[in-house]
Amino acid sequence: MTTNRFLQISTFLVVGAYTPFLLMQAQEPPAPAAGQTPAAAVEGQPTPNPNRKKGPPRPPRPGVSTPGVKREMTTIAPMAEFPTGGTPDWQVLTDDAVWVSNGPTNTVHRLDIKTNTIAANIAVGKRPCSGLAAGFGSVWVPNCGDKTMSRIDIRTNTVVATIAVGPADSEGGVATSDDAVWMITDPAGKLSRIDPKTNEVAATIDIPAGSAAVVYGNGAVWVTSPKANMLTRVDAKTNKVTDSIETGPGPRFATFGGGAVWTLNQGDGTVSRVDVKTRKVVANIELGIPGTGGEIAYGFGHVWATVFQIPITEIDPATNTVVRQWVGPGGDSIRAGNGGVWLSNLREKNVWRIDQTKF
Repeated sequence: MTTNRFLQISTFLVVGAYTPFLLMQAQEPPAPAAGQTPAAAVEGQPTPNPNRKKGPPRPPRPGVSTPGVKREMTTIAPMAEFPTGGTPDWQVLTDDAVWVSNGPTNTVHRLDIKTNTIAANIAVGKRPCSGLAAGFGSVWVPNCGDKTMSRIDIRTNTVVATIAVGPADSEGGVATSDDAVWMITDPAGKLSRIDPKTNEVAATIDIPAGSAAVVYGNGAVWVTSPKANMLTRVDAKTNKVTDSIETGPGPRFATFGGGAVWTLNQGDGTVSRVDVKTRKVVANIELGIPGTGGEIAYGFGHVWATVFQIPITEIDPATNTVVRQWVGPGGDSIRAGNGGVWLSNLREKNVWRIDQTKF
């Protein structure tokens, strides 16, 4: 994902900017089944400006150099494709669905994993951004456009609360713990603890300025700080900062799994593995994907990263190495679970469901 969604989308639309990679044209949504909401943008909501000024192209990312690891995105055939329109972006998984935000249409899409259809398009606040989280029977949606958070009831597919607090950065994240929702709400360094019973901020914790994303695991909230090259641990019971852990340069996105927090470091394109027991970095893994944007997820016992030009990178925690990496068009957000690897293809205006057993 990118620091400025619209400028980066325009940047990547420059014709011929990346001659090795052919862009796929997004398809129009098929007619919905009975009772389903069309996948098109909600009527009356904004659409991207086709006349937006285009910027210079990015240099290509190198990826890994290990023989036999790289492959082309054209070798992947998705088991399902969801044409959402707009710019499908952040994701979160619940028991029977995958939820995807779409900033230009002010929408969150609910993807049904049983039927492989878009089951609902839910209008939220202005320009949803900075991650999605699930918990307390809800999906939590930060909105950059009006600095709010929308709470979607997963039973009714409706917004049941709008919380008057917004994300500090469009490229961050939101998380849920056993009894709270967590989000960075001030670029000066404020982590807000939101009570799901009252839908109000219950506490604010001082963290490093310029912090970006949060994940929850092992009784703690873990906060990335790109400017400080740091991962901060906050005790979820006491609301106290307990540890400041130096990572690779520019950690922005993070995931939790396998007894570790994994940070995607934009400064050098590495992933830092932080052991949650020792609270130390035990490995810095080279992915070759430096620069802005990207995301990271844990699932099926592996770590998965995405970024434009290199949509999927798969890390094996047993060896702390990249075992497979796909290059080409696609990517922006990634999740693994619910019967597949889920890839938001922002530029192609769709989401792929991929059978990871058939890579």
